Amino acid sequence: MNPIFSTLALDLEIVISLFFLVWVYSWAKGNLGSPKLAIIFAAIVIYLTVSQHRELIWLGVVLFLLATFGKELLQKFLTFEGP
Repeated sequence: MNPIFSTLALDLEIVISLFFLVWVYSWAKGNLGSPKLAIIFAAIVIYLTVSQHRELIWLGVVLFLLATFGKELLQKFLTFEGP
């Protein structure tokens, strides 16, 4: 593979993983209640995801898009209008 695209993909994965760190932190802070515990939880989850399974970063992108836009899309496409 071209070295430019490999470094671009690596940089993109780093940016996405930092974004997910903030997203998981905000979710954990709301559900766990403690900011310190939320930081530890988010750091462990992101570290294990990035260090062992790099392809899961892209699954996280899909999950984020579904969480953000999924409810409206499903309501738009799955509306059943009976006869």
